[in-house]
Amino acid sequence: MTRRESFWAGARDITPILMGIMPFGMISGITAVNVGIGQGMAMLMSVLVFAGASQLVAYQLIGSGAISFVIVYTALVVNLRFVVYSASIAPYFKPLSTPWKWLYAYLLTDQGYAISLIRFREDESVRPTWYYLGASVLLWVTWQVFSALGIFLGSAVPAHWGLDFAIPLTFMAVLVKALDNRPAIIAALIGGLVATVAYNLPMNLGLIAGVLSGILAGYWADSAGRPRRREDAS
Repeated sequence: MTRRESFWAGARDITPILMGIMPFGMISGITAVNVGIGQGMAMLMSVLVFAGASQLVAYQLIGSGAISFVIVYTALVVNLRFVVYSASIAPYFKPLSTPWKWLYAYLLTDQGYAISLIRFREDESVRPTWYYLGASVLLWVTWQVFSALGIFLGSAVPAHWGLDFAIPLTFMAVLVKALDNRPAIIAALIGGLVATVAYNLPMNLGLIAGVLSGILAGYWADSAGRPRRREDAS
């Protein structure tokens, strides 16, 4: 597969997920303005941060009058999952120069990561760097456009549209596609259960506990499912 073909393959694969990204971006923009952030600053934050979940958390904390340290720390905790993502997808990007790796790290999202890793494992003909770029750039553009719509036109969006429902649907669409083997299913179940039970832990530690529990459960399930080496008779 050529670079161009890989790029457009990534763009095509991410397209169905964009139906959830659109309202997600609008909610983010509307929330930013509703808590008192100026339109220009909200748009700048959308471009610089580019992390939907942590942006929403930060907006809520800003609206409640939290101090800067708490806002930044909480956003970092919410985004710690990207450390895990980066570690698993990094081997595919070894040939890239450091500036390109910085760009790819900036573009990393839950959705882009999930579809890329699945495609890399299933299709050896695809060029990982170009596939990921195609998916990530299209998602980035979509997010910024609909965030801008929420920021500048949010007051015109009827409340009864219920756009909040699109956020969990976006992540569910990615999750279901990734659950294609026993270790992945076990990791998702254990991680989700622990995160739910530990939801009320301070400093968003419930999310981290869920991530770590899911990783350990998936690793155990994968190790238990591998055939053991036969010991020599001698």
